[in-house]
Amino acid sequence: MYKIHPDFRPYVQPSPEALDAVLESKVLNLDGLDSPMIIKSIELLFNGGSHIVRTTTKDGLVGIAPANSHLTYAWPLLQIQIAPFFIGKDARDIEDLIEGVYVIKLNYKIAGVAYYSCLSALELSILDLLAKAKGVRLGELFGPRIRDKVNIYVASGNRGNTPEEELAILQERVEKSGAKAIKFKIGGRMSKNADSLEGRSEELIYLTRKTFGDNFIIHADGNGSYDDVEGIRYGKILEEINAYFYEEPCPFDNLINTKKVADAMTIPLAFGEQETSLNRFRWLILNHGCDVVQPDILYFGGLIRTTKVARMADLAGMTITPHVSGGFCFVYILHLSSYTPNIGHYQESKKSIEMTNAFLDGQIELKDGVLNIPDSIGLGIRENNPIITGAYRIFEVR
Repeated sequence: MYKIHPDFRPYVQPSPEALDAVLESKVLNLDGLDSPMIIKSIELLFNGGSHIVRTTTKDGLVGIAPANSHLTYAWPLLQIQIAPFFIGKDARDIEDLIEGVYVIKLNYKIAGVAYYSCLSALELSILDLLAKAKGVRLGELFGPRIRDKVNIYVASGNRGNTPEEELAILQERVEKSGAKAIKFKIGGRMSKNADSLEGRSEELIYLTRKTFGDNFIIHADGNGSYDDVEGIRYGKILEEINAYFYEEPCPFDNLINTKKVADAMTIPLAFGEQETSLNRFRWLILNHGCDVVQPDILYFGGLIRTTKVARMADLAGMTITPHVSGGFCFVYILHLSSYTPNIGHYQESKKSIEMTNAFLDGQIELKDGVLNIPDSIGLGIRENNPIITGAYRIFEVR
């Protein structure tokens, strides 16, 4: 019989009023920042495959934040639709500015992952600026530091591998990282119940438990592969092997089928990596449409909006385990983890620690399946870091 891991709390029905209060609340503590910080310029830089947003105030304060790869094609949204609104505004008003830019130029009509990937990078550069001005680590803008380390899980996302090939990759990554948890992909990704290879998913599920033993933490990700019936069938198989949680069995825009699967399962259902709406997360939490919320900090528009999701989820006894969109994103999850009581026990570690440490002067260390949360002021990227000084400027808005 399936037994939920003790890392998870029972669901508690939150009141609509309590969720609304979180949505209307301010989440930043800017005490001590008494002087205006007027934004003078916003730049998008590029170096070594990374897009970087740099925000500068009239007084010379600078905030720097790496973005995700969606800016490769989406950056004109930042240049034309978003950045001009922030010029001449006070950086301390960032929470109101995020809401204000949503309605100017009819931006709500283009809201989605591309739009919010641009907004998140700008928001994070402003948060870096504010944290440096206050002399605190980035997470301390949101609340006291409650942890210094994060447990990781490792994953392999290649659906073209046979079960044996996939397990060899996972075993190698576990051995190298010391991780105590793994995640693998099932289904064909948004494939209307088709498997990536015939019989692969079911065989992989059973073989993984046999290979890693009874106590190892196993996550499985469907990436929207199934309808509700097939999603439930695979959920039952995952319950047979006592998997940790079951991620996105149904297409991300089908909340009804997602809830049907969640209602039929005992295994915690994780969902939300493609979600960009605070109100839809509110619906998922209010209606127990999933058990673990998974906003991607960079897809979702930044740490301010993600923190509101975490706080709504906490009212319901739910966990937040953010999706990682690659690159520098897991560093933002480390900072989220530093102040969020209901952060998931395991967070994904992408293969990007070397790149990240190039930005952070070697601040990140992975040892025995644990990542440290950086201690530096702000995000910890020096203005004279060679990646920044050697970057190509794509645009500057003044």
